[in-house]
Amino acid sequence: MDALEAFSEYEAAAIEAFRAATSAEELESARVEFLGQKKGRLRDLQKAVGKSKPEDRPVVGKKFNEVKQRVGQLLEERQAELDQPAAALTAIDLTLPGEPLVLGRRHVITQTIDEFKELMGRFGFTAVEGPEIEDETHNFVALNIPEEHPARDPLDNFYFAAAEAAAGGPVLLRSQTSTVQIRVMEQSKPPIRIVSLGRVYRPDKIDDTHHFMFHQMEGLMVGDDVTMAQLKTVLSLFAKSYLGDDVEVRFRPSFFPFTEPSVEVDVSWQGGWMEIGGAGMVDPNVLRAVGYDPEEVSGFAFGLGIERFCMRRHNITDIRRFHENNVRFLSQF
Repeated sequence: MDALEAFSEYEAAAIEAFRAATSAEELESARVEFLGQKKGRLRDLQKAVGKSKPEDRPVVGKKFNEVKQRVGQLLEERQAELDQPAAALTAIDLTLPGEPLVLGRRHVITQTIDEFKELMGRFGFTAVEGPEIEDETHNFVALNIPEEHPARDPLDNFYFAAAEAAAGGPVLLRSQTSTVQIRVMEQSKPPIRIVSLGRVYRPDKIDDTHHFMFHQMEGLMVGDDVTMAQLKTVLSLFAKSYLGDDVEVRFRPSFFPFTEPSVEVDVSWQGGWMEIGGAGMVDPNVLRAVGYDPEEVSGFAFGLGIERFCMRRHNITDIRRFHENNVRFLSQF
């Protein structure tokens, strides 16, 4: 066997021995066998280099050094593999108790919205959505709100001056979720029974009960013979389902451009009255604006403040708590 064949056999045997070693002691024995300076197979290879022909020694010597270097590198790699588990075990104390995972949760307002959808679903209402950026037609005109009405004052709304030219008219953040009922009636024929839940925007001064961004639930029912008695029944059942059987509901005469007659809705729960929203029978002008005949169909609509229900149920006294992202506060719900 010539020197080059001996080198190949040596390298293959070293690889097999290193891989077969499962402990530091076994790997050390393999190192002594294949890389020991005083005894072992490496000295035999050195003798083979010395016995080669003088003209072949440069090539044989170079090959010997390459093989020796590769075997040494394989030894280091195998040593690192065997040391890695030991290092991992020393870094972790398996006797220590585990750390519990801290799971996130849905915001209390989101939880309330989900519960509202579930409750209204029991009464046959389907939840729908609409855009938060609206035009004046859906936010005012179709809702029978005239130009001179205070609700259309630029100081009482968030208008987008930069978007007006592109949209072909004034554009604003919706001030009520009633805009969704207009969009639904434009695309659907009676009977309709829907609720729309989402954010609305008004430039109110922020205090413990007011914010420039809050949430509403808008409800709409349109059919052949919809009455005020049905409206009162739905709102009473909803309030009792969410707050409990001990809640009282009262309706006070009011005025809204998009309902006639109109009422303010209050609830008494745990010792105090609270206004929760407005309601009424859909004004005939609103029905005409979407192509309905008020002589053939009637409907009721209501808008409820979601934060107010949530605050009353959880005894929250400041609406600003919902927007502070205080983990200690939010983790209660």
